[in-house]
Amino acid sequence: MLKPFVNLADVAFTDIEENGYYTSRRAQFSAGIGARKLGYNLTELPPGKAQCPFHAHRAEEEMFLILEGEGELRYGADRYRIRKHDVIACPTGGHATAHQIINTGSTTMRYLALSNVSDIEVCEYPDSDKIGVHADEPSAPGLHEMFRSEATVEYYDRESNVPPGSDA
Repeated sequence: MLKPFVNLADVAFTDIEENGYYTSRRAQFSAGIGARKLGYNLTELPPGKAQCPFHAHRAEEEMFLILEGEGELRYGADRYRIRKHDVIACPTGGHATAHQIINTGSTTMRYLALSNVSDIEVCEYPDSDKIGVHADEPSAPGLHEMFRSEATVEYYDRESNVPPGSDA
């Protein structure tokens, strides 16, 4: 039986991102303590880095609790100074709720992230005009695709106006 808690000093960092500006370590421990509808992770963000690009979710609402360090929250068109013990709400939506945490301090920032878990998610990336589509199915490969916003097409693009199997 799973123990329904973990001490943050004991979590394992299994998601390591080293991609220039986007450099971080995340310990994803939700399943390990029995969570089913919420996702939890502990993120460590080095000075001058961001964990991910500026983005907005359509299905998953996020909350962040800054445990150590200081930085900047990009939120919609605004920027806010953030520091230890700040609690940040990032509700679902479009460009107005897009968000990004940046470590502008001189020490590693640590924060706890919490979100609901959705089987289907659409993320928008305003800085790069991309859209991410994610759909997971139990025991099957999911759909994880990124698209450029300018590559949109009309609803009937590449659709035939002739019924299947007709000679018309």
